[in-house]
Amino acid sequence: MATKKTTKKTTKKTVKKRTTKASITKKAPTKRRGFWGAFARFRASAFWRLSKFIGIRVCLVLFVILVGFTAYLDVSVRKQFEGKKWALPAHVYTRPLELYVGQVIERKVIQDELAELGYVERESADRVGLYRFSKNELSIYQREFRFWDELRPQQLIKMKLSGDQIVAIEVSSDVRGSESIDIVRLEPRLFGSVSSLEHEDRTLLKLENVPPILIDGLIANEDRAYYSHFGINPLGIARAMVRNIQAGRFVQGGSTLTQQLIKNYYLSSAQTLERKFVEMIMAILLEFHYSKDEILQAYLNEVHLSQAGNRAIHGFGLASEYFYGRPLQELDIDQLAMLIAINNGSSKYNPIRNPNDSTARRNLVLKTMLGEGVINDDQYNESIVAGLKLNITAKRAALLSYSSFMGFVRSNLRDEYLQEDLHNEGLQIHTTLNPRIQQSLEETVKAELKAIEARKKIEKNSLQVAAVVIRTDNGEVVGVMGDRATGFSTYNRALKSRRPVGSLLKPFLFLTALEEPEKYTLATQISDTAIVVQQKGSPDWTPGNYDGVEHGPVMLVDALAHSYNLSAVRLGMEVGVDKVSDTIRRVGYDKSFKEYPSILLGALPMNVMDVGQMYLTLASGGFKTPIKGIRSVLSNDNEPLTRYPLEIEQVVEPEFNTLITYALQDVVRNGTARSVSNGFQYDYGFAGKTGTTDEYRDSWFAGFSGNYLTVVWVGRDDNKPVGLTGASGAAKVWAKVMQDIPQQRLELGFHEDILTKNVFYSQSAEFNDCSLSRQLPVLLASFPLENIPCANLIQYDAGVDDELRHFEPTNEAESAREKSSKRKSFWKQLFGT
Repeated sequence: MATKKTTKKTTKKTVKKRTTKASITKKAPTKRRGFWGAFARFRASAFWRLSKFIGIRVCLVLFVILVGFTAYLDVSVRKQFEGKKWALPAHVYTRPLELYVGQVIERKVIQDELAELGYVERESADRVGLYRFSKNELSIYQREFRFWDELRPQQLIKMKLSGDQIVAIEVSSDVRGSESIDIVRLEPRLFGSVSSLEHEDRTLLKLENVPPILIDGLIANEDRAYYSHFGINPLGIARAMVRNIQAGRFVQGGSTLTQQLIKNYYLSSAQTLERKFVEMIMAILLEFHYSKDEILQAYLNEVHLSQAGNRAIHGFGLASEYFYGRPLQELDIDQLAMLIAINNGSSKYNPIRNPNDSTARRNLVLKTMLGEGVINDDQYNESIVAGLKLNITAKRAALLSYSSFMGFVRSNLRDEYLQEDLHNEGLQIHTTLNPRIQQSLEETVKAELKAIEARKKIEKNSLQVAAVVIRTDNGEVVGVMGDRATGFSTYNRALKSRRPVGSLLKPFLFLTALEEPEKYTLATQISDTAIVVQQKGSPDWTPGNYDGVEHGPVMLVDALAHSYNLSAVRLGMEVGVDKVSDTIRRVGYDKSFKEYPSILLGALPMNVMDVGQMYLTLASGGFKTPIKGIRSVLSNDNEPLTRYPLEIEQVVEPEFNTLITYALQDVVRNGTARSVSNGFQYDYGFAGKTGTTDEYRDSWFAGFSGNYLTVVWVGRDDNKPVGLTGASGAAKVWAKVMQDIPQQRLELGFHEDILTKNVFYSQSAEFNDCSLSRQLPVLLASFPLENIPCANLIQYDAGVDDELRHFEPTNEAESAREKSSKRKSFWKQLFGT
């Protein structure tokens, strides 16, 4: 029974198994219809197998490309972030305002200076950046500042006042204690930068110097998960996508601070998926390599917050100076909140252009800061009602880049410093620019050109100008104007425009003659009559006077005062064109030129800087003093850069310099420039010379007082006639400019009230008539008396030996020695030295 059972089971199993095989073998495949049927047939095709083969390889290639691209981005991120993140510009500063005991200075001048430096007036100057002005005292809590010659610590200065005069100065600091001093300096104002990255400016911040409220407020408003994400915030991105889909446009970004830094620092701001993809990869890489604090510090210095003309304002540090005129550490909470608001849109939320939008955004920032616990209720309530508190004066000053003066600074850097030293970043360039004089120069010139055009019926805005103001004691350029339209002109006429100077060269011709005292004196008569100058290889030259009149015999001093051309040419041909050319080079003109007779009447192209250099030699007593726009350049380590030596050389003997300066004073007293003294309250003893070129194309004036030399050119860029002489054009501008500058009287070493006590001689305007006379200085080298017209009218002082009247040396060698000895003796008596 058992056997049978087993067999049955086995049979059953076998049958079942066979049935299964048969069914599988014989069953026809089921045909699917529709999409899935088509897809199944596609998968069974040879094309699918080929596509699958290619697809795997394409994915593999794409993966390799992605890995390689990521590696490339990784290298790029690290290389730039670890190297020099920015080409730090060289910051350019004005001169510092000096305040000293005994100084008389208007209070408004001091207040304007403090406003431009960002100092705020309060009831008490109890912290850095504040000042207090009372009736008899000025208190300023000064910031620390690195000058070219010292590091000044933050300090409190108190100045006792009597009206507008400073009578005492006391300074106290943690470093020096309290002491009385005679002079104190306000820090200079930053007004420009020189950068290898054109038009980009920033002041670097270290994270430890940034107010914590700014950092916390920035994170609260821009990236609350900053310290927890890994470069990107998926939740933030998703939230932004939903908002954008709902709005149907781009209204919100999901970028982290790290992504924003990547966009600003490495990429463009283009709204494309490709840029966003690269940005995300680079953000992750940046977070992988660097700490949150390093990234945050870079962000604070990189972000673009405004535009000052053509200067891009980068970073919170420079933005603080631009909008408020103060360092970041001195700002109030509402001001810090405004900077955070501006960061959300530098154009839309610019408080100067859009005060309402920026205030609303600032208030939203303050509300977020309150909600996140960055500020408390009292701080919020105080800040939410605060006004904009912008320093418009400082902002206006920031826009005043003084492009013409900056051009002169760049020229000085090229000529006076080793170029390899200038490649260092973060330089401090301390200049000679006086912002008070510069602003006055620009405003005055614009107004006077407009008045001249109206008065002379000249086409409006057709006149152009170039001008420079120079200190006569040290050659420092305090103001430059190279264009009527100030701001960001690309053409600096003060440096680039060289025009014939006309009669401005005549003083150097007459100086050359006066340096031969045995032949020429101020009273020497020269003929102002027609002359024909023969020139080899060129047509004969027949110069003429501007008035078309021949004036006959005239004294040398009058020929210069009235700028007679004929007498000047005759004198120049007598002296020698080569000697006149040598004098022009000797006093400071270093350009090459051909020695044609026409240079006697100024047919030599120069710019106002060239003319200023030459006239500075006369204004400084005969010393060739290089004009300069830079006082010092400090490296990033606060070390002064090596400068090529600026040599001061006496190139004109003092007695000859006095004679020609006296003659230039006569130009202003009695000659072509006699109108320039109008409008001055006092007689400052100005000395100067007009210049006019052929067909009245160029109008020039160069003149100086005891402390300032100013040169002005007026003309047209197209070189068309303007119908202006030097007196009716440039001299008018010069007079207005000098009226706005504190002047010192020009003294020649002797005073007018002791004039008759020294050796002078008299000479009338008529050739052999001494009945009409005036006093002129004379040198002893011009003796014996038969060389001096009207010698019988000479007046002596008691100290001059009467035997000089009959001095006749026995031989030529003895003559030279005796003349030199007598000359020195005379000038010692004359000047009291």
